[in-house]
Amino acid sequence: MNATLYWILGAVVLFLLIFLPSFRIIGPTEVGLIIKRFSFHKLQEDNPTAFHGEAGYQADLLMPGWRWKLWLVYRVEKYPWVQVPAGEIGVVIAQVGAPLPIGAKSAVFKKEFANFSNLREFIAAGGQKGVQRPVLPPGSLVPIHPVGFLILTKRQVYGLPISPDWRTKVNREGKLTPEAFGLRPDQLQLVRIEPQPRSLKGEVTDIVGIVTIYEGDPLPAGDIASRLGGFADLETLEQSGAGDLKLVESMLDSKNNLHNNYQDFQAFLDNGGRIGLQHDPLLYGAYALNPFLVSVEMVPMLVVEQGEVAVIKAYVGLGTEDMSGSEFKFGTLVRPGHRGIWQEPIRTGKYPVNPRCYQAEIVPTAILTLNWAEATSQAHNLDRQLSQIVAKSREGFVFRIDLQVQIHVPDTKAPRVISMVGTMANLVNEVLQAAVGNHFRDKLQSMPAISFIETRQKVQEEAYQHISSHLAQYQVETKGVYIQDVILPESLVKVLTEREIANQEIQTYQKQRQAEDQRIATEQARATANMQAKLAESRVNVEIKQNFAVARKAEADGEATFIRETGAAKGAEVEAIGMARAKAYEAQVRALGQDATAMVNTVTALAERGLKFVPEVWVSGQGGSMDGLAGSLMRFLQVRSGPAAPPTTENPATPPAQNP
Repeated sequence: MNATLYWILGAVVLFLLIFLPSFRIIGPTEVGLIIKRFSFHKLQEDNPTAFHGEAGYQADLLMPGWRWKLWLVYRVEKYPWVQVPAGEIGVVIAQVGAPLPIGAKSAVFKKEFANFSNLREFIAAGGQKGVQRPVLPPGSLVPIHPVGFLILTKRQVYGLPISPDWRTKVNREGKLTPEAFGLRPDQLQLVRIEPQPRSLKGEVTDIVGIVTIYEGDPLPAGDIASRLGGFADLETLEQSGAGDLKLVESMLDSKNNLHNNYQDFQAFLDNGGRIGLQHDPLLYGAYALNPFLVSVEMVPMLVVEQGEVAVIKAYVGLGTEDMSGSEFKFGTLVRPGHRGIWQEPIRTGKYPVNPRCYQAEIVPTAILTLNWAEATSQAHNLDRQLSQIVAKSREGFVFRIDLQVQIHVPDTKAPRVISMVGTMANLVNEVLQAAVGNHFRDKLQSMPAISFIETRQKVQEEAYQHISSHLAQYQVETKGVYIQDVILPESLVKVLTEREIANQEIQTYQKQRQAEDQRIATEQARATANMQAKLAESRVNVEIKQNFAVARKAEADGEATFIRETGAAKGAEVEAIGMARAKAYEAQVRALGQDATAMVNTVTALAERGLKFVPEVWVSGQGGSMDGLAGSLMRFLQVRSGPAAPPTTENPATPPAQNP
């Protein structure tokens, strides 16, 4: 009975001491690393894990749940599952597998490796030690063998490092960090290519990613960048007669789809990818790239605005074949896809051009305004090195001239211009500045200062002709030359100021005289205004007088006409009477004689006029006056004519007419 009890107690003790401790509880996000304490078999090759029951780290893991391993033989250590947070990546470093070939920097990846959660499959498929080419994407949660692989994430390193060097690089907390492997934490996150803010106003700069690869076959001799398949496709297009625009499109076309934008590094190498600078850049997006194998540099995208073209200087491509012609002596122009300056510029748009392979020279094709002054153009920065033109006149006066020149580069001639001068900055600073500055210095030095000021317009026109002729040699058009301002020396300003003051005084005196004349005219106008009523009255009176004068004139004209007509009638009457009398006188003379006729007519005339020739009181006597007058008359009549004839009844009173 006692023996049975002992056996039972012994079994319980054995169970408590041996079997119960051998049970392991593995958490839901944990794995159990099995370490075999002893074995009769030794590890093969240089792998730290046992695949055939050897002592040491076992290849198989304990998954979550209740697991049993005899503690006397096996020790179990718990490790968390590998978890890659959002926005981060996990770099895989294999501590087991075949050694890498000499010169290799990463292990060949096969589809059988999947997500590296099966160590046995990894070894069976020929997995290699070292950095694995794919990375664990964001959100991965994988039970990975902590000895077979180290997983580097931004916040921690998963796994148990075997190398003593790595163990010595733990931080103060005793944890291994990415810095121990030569990586920065920011390299263990997705590579994001997105617009970069340029100002507080919301302006952004478009970005592309320039890729550099650290593993692969070397580049062909003479190449500076790798392009999948080389440039054989361009050569084929040329032979088929494709135009320049088609060649440009082919050059800008990307082959990143063949390797999922460098995320499938094994596919990149399988498609002929080579080490070094890559021709095809990355566009907007987030990429899970292995920082041991791929680096990305953010550079601005080529943006060609309206009114501009981009002349491309290619450093990669087919061999140089000059297409400019024998008459062009300033460099070479080539078709797109060849090394050299492309004869076809790139026009308005946004282009993912690799600036390490192609240099784009932006050429404004709109009218370009350049200022030789303190201010510069806001539309461009080409005149930032231009300053006021300093020149001396013949007398030694120093002038400072603010000048503005407008030029135009035709888009079709832009490649030729760049071939001749290199850059637009060279065109402005080397060619144009020398032509403009020397012209004005020579011109001003040959002229008196006053002549320059007085003939400024003529000098400007001559400058336009000179600059136009000079720039035409570079196939650049001149649209205008304008003298904005002339800063005169103080001594000349003083002389001109005094002269102008004198002129202004003369004009002032003239104005004052004009003002006095105007004042007089104003006073006259005011007086006229004040007398306006009287002037109106006098004007009316004048009109009345004029009307009276007209009436009087009309009346006088009528009266004159009346008198003239009446006179003519009376004249005719008088003429008729006179003629009648003349005839009567002639008869009287023949009858009475001249003396008697005169006496009779005298008496008749007196009688007709009512004159008294016989006194009203007749004093009769001998020898009286009547007797004397009558007697004289009678005697006169008797003597002249003899005895009087008896009167007739027809004309008793009218004597016969006589000639006087």
